Amino acid sequence: MDQITLENYRCFRERQTARVAPLTLLVGENSTGKTSFMAMIRALWDVAYQQRVPDFKEPPYDLGSFDEIAHYRGEEEGRADSFTAGFKTYEDYGHLGNKMCNFDVEFGERDTAPVPTARRLSCEDNGAWIEHRRISQKIHRVSFGTSRGSWKWEGAFDFGGVRTEDKFVNPFYFIMADIKHQIVGNGSSKSNLIGLSGSNLPGVGDWGLVEVLCSFGAFGQNARPYAGAPVRAKPHRTYDPSRPTRDPGGDSIPMYLANLYTRDKEKWRKIKRLLEKFGRASGLFSEISINIFGSGGSGPFQIQIGNYEDSSRGAKRNLVDVGFGVGQVLPIITELLDNDSPSMLLLQQPEVHLHPSAQAALGSLFCHVASSGRQLIVETHSDYILDRVRLDVRDRKTELKAEDVSVLFFERRNLDVKIHPVRIDEMGNVDGPPGYRQFFVDETNRDLRL
Repeated sequence: MDQITLENYRCFRERQTARVAPLTLLVGENSTGKTSFMAMIRALWDVAYQQRVPDFKEPPYDLGSFDEIAHYRGEEEGRADSFTAGFKTYEDYGHLGNKMCNFDVEFGERDTAPVPTARRLSCEDNGAWIEHRRISQKIHRVSFGTSRGSWKWEGAFDFGGVRTEDKFVNPFYFIMADIKHQIVGNGSSKSNLIGLSGSNLPGVGDWGLVEVLCSFGAFGQNARPYAGAPVRAKPHRTYDPSRPTRDPGGDSIPMYLANLYTRDKEKWRKIKRLLEKFGRASGLFSEISINIFGSGGSGPFQIQIGNYEDSSRGAKRNLVDVGFGVGQVLPIITELLDNDSPSMLLLQQPEVHLHPSAQAALGSLFCHVASSGRQLIVETHSDYILDRVRLDVRDRKTELKAEDVSVLFFERRNLDVKIHPVRIDEMGNVDGPPGYRQFFVDETNRDLRL
């Protein structure tokens, strides 16, 4: 994703657009919509790529019912009856290459929950677009167009004889194929199609352009983003074997590492080396190991940590005995360093319980991971992370350039929040709006008695 648009969503009333980059840092006071911003990114992904109705109560985000999500405009204007969001991205269309696409969704209320009621997909490169809107439970309106004209169709879908009026988020490709079949293959259905502009009926080229557009998401790596919780699972002294299932709090990470240790030695050695490299850079630990009780690799196990230059100088300690910070950061760095993790990660307050030097090391790790082709959206209150990112950009510690970093400052304005871009240049200089870092300026002036 390259850009996110929000309107009438939570604390975001006015339509506003924010640039997201390989590394995006969300900063601002508490309760200014940073978590809501990340929740919408996952919701948009669910609608666009997973063809599913998003659950705004799914951990680690619990935004509540529709009345708690639609923007409240005050006593006089009341609450918005819908909210919209969208994103812009370069989409991989296989042999046709990357195309700049826009995907937008409108959400309405159904049984107190927010559900998609309209969605629009367009391609900036060739002018093709399609919009799908629910008119009633059974009747849908699909508008589409190219540079030659635009058309509108209304009716019920029939995918292979199975009515799917409740499955609003069926892939655009199936919807367009069904409409084309009804119109081209059944002359009596032509009355369902109304020309809005240009040619009365779509030509072969028009159908082709829209059908290519509707293959959106078919060629890319579209694993669902990993969404991390702001407070991770508390470490255990001993873990019992279980099936590892990725979760926001990182409960699955100990079992995942134990499985690698017993079943994939090569990958275990690789991720162990990377974890220990970060541990040394952050000053948190120098060695990590798995101790399994019993034979066969299926018994209870412990995670042991060494924190010394030469591991032969002392015994390793249990994870629960080395400070809460190590246990809190382990799930995050494992997700970041594991090549099998999703290409997008949404992280909340990764600096929790970490010493400033460890927070700074996280900033360097973010730069390294983002420069390798993955996308990180990080909500943080850590100056040490921000400073390390801008210094690593300045010093060219990785391939990450200034334009590959987006800092978004969330500023409260009464009932609304404004998202400001904060620019980092190639020299690591920061250019933000007047309210950005004003607290630190005021504290410095107080210290100097100015």
